[in-house]
Amino acid sequence: MTKKEIAQNFLKLAASGHSHEGFKLYVHENFKHHNAYFKGDAETLMLAMEESARKNPNKTFTIHHIIEEENLVAVHSHLKQTPADIGFAVVHILKFKEDKIIELWDLGQQIPNETVNENGMF
Repeated sequence: MTKKEIAQNFLKLAASGHSHEGFKLYVHENFKHHNAYFKGDAETLMLAMEESARKNPNKTFTIHHIIEEENLVAVHSHLKQTPADIGFAVVHILKFKEDKIIELWDLGQQIPNETVNENGMF
């Protein structure tokens, strides 16, 4: 399995309420993350992902681009908490060690109702 495939599977599991499985399969034991809203350990992020899925059972997560370079994978996606939600453009950057995710950054931008840019966010 490529790093791109691992990143895609991990993020889809997390978004669909199966973050425990994603962490078990794909996350390195020394994992850390850089989300400013949670402590930097795997357990805290995993539980937050599960809680988000419980609160938003109709969440959608659509990947538009995946880029792999050496031990880094970047994933550009569209996250919607509900079908009616306009959503967020999200970029996850995953760092790998021995085919396991050891570090994670996530950045998001809310999609505005009206945009000046005719090209869209995706």
